[in-house]
Amino acid sequence: MSASAEPIHDEVVGGCPLDCPDGCSWVVTRENGVPVKLRGNPNHPFTQGGLCGKVNSYLDHTRHPDRLLHPRRRTGPKGSGRFERISWDDALDEWATHMRSAIDTHGPETVLPFVGTGTVGLVQGPGGLGQRLFGLLGSSRSLMTICSVAGHRGMSYTTGSAAGMDPADLRHSSLILLWGTNTLTSNQHLWPFIEAGRADGAPVVVIDPTRTRTARRADEHIALLPGSDSALALALMHVAVREGGADETFLADHTQGWPEFARSLDHHTPVRAAERCGIPVETIEALGARIAASRPTGIRLSMGMQRHFGGGQAARVISCIPAVTGDYHRLGGGACYSTSPAYFREQASIVPPGLVTRSRRGVPNTRIGHALLDLDDPPVTSLFISGANPIASNPDTDRVRRGLERDDLHTVVVDHFMTDTARYADIVLPGTMQTEHFDLHDSFSHLSLQLNVPVTDPAGECLAGTEILRRLAHRLGVNHPAVLADDETLARDAVGTPVAGGFDELLANGWARLDVPEPFIPFADGFPTASGRFEFTSDRAEVDGHGRLPHDVGPYEPGDGERLQLVAAASHHFLNSTFANRELHRGREGELTVMVHPDDARARGLVDGSWVTVTNDRGAFTARLSVTDAARVGVAVSVKGHWPTLSGGANVNATVLEADGDMGQGAVFHDNLVQISAASGS
Repeated sequence: MSASAEPIHDEVVGGCPLDCPDGCSWVVTRENGVPVKLRGNPNHPFTQGGLCGKVNSYLDHTRHPDRLLHPRRRTGPKGSGRFERISWDDALDEWATHMRSAIDTHGPETVLPFVGTGTVGLVQGPGGLGQRLFGLLGSSRSLMTICSVAGHRGMSYTTGSAAGMDPADLRHSSLILLWGTNTLTSNQHLWPFIEAGRADGAPVVVIDPTRTRTARRADEHIALLPGSDSALALALMHVAVREGGADETFLADHTQGWPEFARSLDHHTPVRAAERCGIPVETIEALGARIAASRPTGIRLSMGMQRHFGGGQAARVISCIPAVTGDYHRLGGGACYSTSPAYFREQASIVPPGLVTRSRRGVPNTRIGHALLDLDDPPVTSLFISGANPIASNPDTDRVRRGLERDDLHTVVVDHFMTDTARYADIVLPGTMQTEHFDLHDSFSHLSLQLNVPVTDPAGECLAGTEILRRLAHRLGVNHPAVLADDETLARDAVGTPVAGGFDELLANGWARLDVPEPFIPFADGFPTASGRFEFTSDRAEVDGHGRLPHDVGPYEPGDGERLQLVAAASHHFLNSTFANRELHRGREGELTVMVHPDDARARGLVDGSWVTVTNDRGAFTARLSVTDAARVGVAVSVKGHWPTLSGGANVNATVLEADGDMGQGAVFHDNLVQISAASGS
């Protein structure tokens, strides 16, 4: 281009890849083919032109000087971080050789693909990446249990789907309950719709153990004890029924088991719940009466409230509130946990009917320590990790680390940076970022699909995860066309027919609304349950061991008056552990901190701003103490996502129990009793 020539600008619509409810549509501006600007898509009805503070600098993230650009082979002990640069051919040949040897020795289930939510794309993320190849091989399956499975399972016993109302329709609610969600941190594009509802007179009530950013902006904050959500919900219904809030017509025509459930509510008095939840009786009475008088009530519940033993049952119980009041049939009424089930994708679209899925052994991805240390029939000896940093993000860090240290385990990690986990790999492979590959995205919080096309060539020698596995398949002698399909074919298969204009509409616009009615009242014509009704009573739940009726289930580790219940919420500046290695984001987030109430600090002789050790029989970490009434008495509060190597060697997950929750083998991050004491030398 001559010096006088005008630069050529164009704009490409894509989508954010990160594990966030908002599923933003974004616009990349290019100058002469080089991305120079990133902004939220102003034409998308949910994104509305804005991106969060985490993602605004994503283009800088793709150009970070520490980014992995070439394959590497470990040269030092596992965990040392000592690697040498090698070629793609050498890396893939070594991987294929180890995998074939492992399969020949132990059988295919010795291979474990661990694909996390570093991207939640339907092609490059856990729903797509490797499903076809590893399914055909018959490897162990990594079960996505770390985030939201308990809530999905719990709501399946009542409504049949966790999708529920469109969260944006909270603008039509007369009462808004934000339950276990710090919306301004982890679902911020929903906030304008909440404010629209409030402007029309709807009070906003936040139910959360911590006075979060969102709680500070609410009309009321109810700081219950962690793991007591089901007790509160049952008592609220007790009050609402007593105050005449039951919609008898809806209950008679559209529900199953109401008389039996109604009788059970007699036992769940506000007095009983107040003791269990650690809140005043008057608070429960007032909110229950408000629910009885409000038409409609809209409930946004999120993943925070189900990350304890009893979390699935809690989601099941909370979903009963709009059934009691009949609000599932009203615009702005109901409950929504995640809109993702509204996309009605089937596994067959990811793994085509002609491709046999031979995997028999499912391994919860919350139990990777158990998988690596305890499974022996066969043991896991070939591990593939992509989009995941389990040393930073999984429960019981010590067990995860000991598992990854095994000499007989061959580990391949695909990532963008040398994470704490990648340091334990035998081979580290550089993956593409969102601006460099093809992907398709649904949402947990709205009703449109996003298409993402590459807007620039991959940095260095980076390859998309799908291309890496296609090259591996060739070396393993797997030539099935479904396994070798290109990324656009994978995306077309994943779309199926949920958008009115099909895939061509996505190609033209970058996003398309699902082919569902507007306004979206998902249960207007019945519930996707066996009876077609809302099921207060469930034979399936009873057979599964969860009781015929929704009921209260407590945590594994309830408060004991001596130790504190530790909860670790989402950071405002990291997305899980993504961005936690960048100085920009770490500077905004600050040091790893633990908050405690002044009464709890005083009882332990702890001083605000001092260094403390947080410990239990699983592990320990060191953090800066913040003494604040944002934490309620009996509860300590920290954030997830800090990389251990950048935070004194450990983060909150060093103390978390590696165990199954009540439903779906969900995680129990918030079932965590700890002691807090002054750090030695502080």
